[in-house]
Amino acid sequence: MLNLKVLIIFSYRWLKKQREVFCFDKKARQKNRGGGAEQVFSKLFLSRLAILFFTAFSMVTLAFVHQRLIFNQVQALDPVDEIQRDIDERDKLLKMSKAATEPLELDVVDLTNGINNAQAGIRTAQAQVEEVAEDVQQREIALAVQYEVLHERVATAYKRMRTYNPVMVFFASDDLSNLTKDLAYNERVQAQDSDLINSIGEEILQLEQDKKDLEERQVKLAALQVRLDEQKQILEKEIAGAKEYQKILAAEIAELSAKQQAIISARSGTYTTSVGEVPLADDFNASIGYRDQAPSNSIAVFSFGAYTHRNGMSQYGAKARADSGQKVEEILSAYYPGSRLEKNYNAMGQITVDGVSIDFEARYLLGIYEMPESWDEDALKAQAVAARTYAIRYTDNGSRSICATEACQVFKDSPKTGAWKAAVEATKNWVLVDGGGSPVSTQYASTHGGYANTSGWDLDGDYDSNNWTTHAWETKAPSPWFYKSWYRSGYSVSGNSCGHTHPWLSQQEFSDILNAWLVRGNPQGADTGRILPITINECAIGGSSGDPYSMNELASYADKGGGAVTSVSVKDISHNGSGQTSNIEFQTNRGEINLSGSEFKEIFNLRAPGYLRIPQSSFAFFNIEHKK
Repeated sequence: MLNLKVLIIFSYRWLKKQREVFCFDKKARQKNRGGGAEQVFSKLFLSRLAILFFTAFSMVTLAFVHQRLIFNQVQALDPVDEIQRDIDERDKLLKMSKAATEPLELDVVDLTNGINNAQAGIRTAQAQVEEVAEDVQQREIALAVQYEVLHERVATAYKRMRTYNPVMVFFASDDLSNLTKDLAYNERVQAQDSDLINSIGEEILQLEQDKKDLEERQVKLAALQVRLDEQKQILEKEIAGAKEYQKILAAEIAELSAKQQAIISARSGTYTTSVGEVPLADDFNASIGYRDQAPSNSIAVFSFGAYTHRNGMSQYGAKARADSGQKVEEILSAYYPGSRLEKNYNAMGQITVDGVSIDFEARYLLGIYEMPESWDEDALKAQAVAARTYAIRYTDNGSRSICATEACQVFKDSPKTGAWKAAVEATKNWVLVDGGGSPVSTQYASTHGGYANTSGWDLDGDYDSNNWTTHAWETKAPSPWFYKSWYRSGYSVSGNSCGHTHPWLSQQEFSDILNAWLVRGNPQGADTGRILPITINECAIGGSSGDPYSMNELASYADKGGGAVTSVSVKDISHNGSGQTSNIEFQTNRGEINLSGSEFKEIFNLRAPGYLRIPQSSFAFFNIEHKK
């Protein structure tokens, strides 16, 4: 069969050369050849075009998948860095983990879809190849039949050309008319044979080319399938790696160990305290007044308010307001905006305190130890109304029990006489209610730090960012907790100081806190669980001990990440209009370092030595003083 095809192709090429001699009518040839061959070629062209399209589509899809894989490997790290820098509170750690891993999961879905699309494209391309293969096979069968005819025509034409002699035709003809007819007939027969041989020969050549292209397509598709399988393996590896990385990332993000959380919780003032029966004593060394005696080039952190939820009434603010002449109604309106003072509320007669039922007014309210009796009567009245409303709301007007500690209200089964009794009796049945007549929340605390969540700035005048502290009611009271640096255990002036006589830190001690922040964000192989107060074993916090890094060890890890901090000054500290420290800008030997208020509070409470802390659990509002 192959030898016959070679003969046909040889005959076709020979006839093409002869065609130049005979000068056949080109239009006639195009008319004779313009049917089936061109339709077959058109169909084949479309099939080949489809194959090229889907092959290109598959390769583009694979390129997209590969690009996404590379992008995914780079992008997976970005959310970690960004979210780590934006961390504000410990309860955001879980959100950080989700924010870092959820985009990765979405990318995995995109990658899977891309692979599926690529496979679909290859399947379509393979189907097109099969169609072309079938078409080639059918054309080979058809050409085999035509070949038998063509073989005879080629042989006849060959013989005719070998024996044909125009001179013999001339002498064999009877007359000129027959001679002309014979010549014309022979020419037409030869032309028809030539056209047929030419047509079939071209189709055989096209068939050979199509088969060659088909084989090349099949090789390319096979290679493409191998690449696709490799990409699938990469994808599966990436998915498995992403899952494993997610676990590692979650562990890295949740850096705070149980010990660290206990330390931060203990130092953040998770409980709320009120003034109590005795006014808060002042620790001079913890006040700004000690600054002149502080060591040179030392730094201290001062909190605006402490151990407070910043909701409702500031007791020291109420004292200052009453001292300035404000009446109980005005004080309550300032701290509980939107409420209404109902002076004839039908309150319960009995209240259950730690499981024991007692008289509500004559025993429970007279046993509330939340404000010194020496304070102005309107401050005492405001406290009595707040305490009464709190108890009614907390117990649902007597249907539930209430505790006797600061977790609720401080109660002692020792009824007072004097000024407090007068305030309770003067405000009997006075309750703060909402528009529907239900008791409102009347939380209160000793010192909010000049700002309350429920009423905003607590000032005698308008807020001025440059001079607001002098206008704060708590400053006027004055509250010793309004602006204080905390360095003793608990909030007593006799609390353990862990060997510190003041809260001012040396350059090395304060640099160590910034190094702790740097290493937490960029461990460089450090065990971040060892970022604990260096005094944790001598002065346990939250019942914890541990194996903290020394200042030199922590500095060595910071050195690996761009340089350890060895000298610090406070360049700028900013607060927002909602009573929060928004940003601190430090100037250090390694350049500027910026932390958000909550970031600094967290690392300070985690690493500061002794019992130094910022005791604010739900906010961060403080200042940093630098004694030059």
